[in-house]
Amino acid sequence: MSDLTSLGAAAAAPAGAVPAAGVDPALASFIYTEARLADEARYSEWEALWDDDAKYWVPMHPDHDPKVNVSYIYDNRRRIRSRIAQLNSGNRHSQTPPSVLRRLITNLEVVAQDADTTTVAGNFVIYEYRFDLTVWAGRYEYRIRARGGDLKLAAKTVHLVNAGGPVSTMSFLV
Repeated sequence: MSDLTSLGAAAAAPAGAVPAAGVDPALASFIYTEARLADEARYSEWEALWDDDAKYWVPMHPDHDPKVNVSYIYDNRRRIRSRIAQLNSGNRHSQTPPSVLRRLITNLEVVAQDADTTTVAGNFVIYEYRFDLTVWAGRYEYRIRARGGDLKLAAKTVHLVNAGGPVSTMSFLV
C-alpha cells in the first residue's frame, strides 16, 4: 500500500472526519467525497473521480455475473459519461424535480489490496426525498486505484438489500 499510503498527506480527511479503523484516511476521505458529490448533484466533479476503465455495477443478486445476468446498472466509463451528461442537461424527466439525497456510509473495511489498488467495502443507507421519502440500503464495494499521485475509482459495486425484489426507479447516482 505504499503508493496509497503516500497519498495520505495529499488527500487527508477533512477536519473532524473520523476514518474507519484499518482504512487509510485518504481512502476514507475519497469515499466520503464521492458520496457527498453524488448527494449534492455535483455530477461533473463526481465523474472526474472515475478512472478510464471504470465499471459501475448494481447487480440484481450478489452472485450474478454482469456478462450473463441482467443488472440494474452495469456501466462502463463511456456510459458513466453519458449518464452524467443526461443528469447535467436538466432534461431528465425522472429527476424533475431532482431528488434530495443524503447517504451514510459505515463499517468501512479493506477487503483486498495490491500494489496500486485497494478494495474497500462498507454499508450504506441513502435517504432520497422526491415527493416521498425512500430509503435505500446495502453494501458498497469500491476498487480505488492510485494514479499519478491521485486516487481514482476503478470500480464501484452496489449490493442493494432489496435486490431481486421490486425496486423503485433509480434515477439518481446510487
